[in-house]
Amino acid sequence: MTSTIKADSSCYFPLRERIEYPADGVLSKVLFKDNNCQYTLFCLAADTSISEHTSTRNAVINVIEGQGILTLEGKEIKLEPGLFVFMKAHAPHALKAEQNLGFLLTLSESH
Repeated sequence: MTSTIKADSSCYFPLRERIEYPADGVLSKVLFKDNNCQYTLFCLAADTSISEHTSTRNAVINVIEGQGILTLEGKEIKLEPGLFVFMKAHAPHALKAEQNLGFLLTLSESH
């Protein structure tokens, strides 16, 4: 089980060792959180979809493994390992995992 790291401590670990895919759906683990940012590891089972939504915070997706499609403001973006995506606050987005998909989501305050 992953616990959230306290904001007053430094840490490091291989992200791939934290990935665990559910049989279906989404498993998310908050890895670190402070007053400005939240870092969450998302693990989506193949063929899982997240319907269109928005966030009040800026978001960054860093794909670790797997493949999927992110629909961001009406544009389809192929998710694959190594891809970096910045989403401004309130940008409509949806996601479909074509394979098991692991990514780090960073939420930050918009100014």
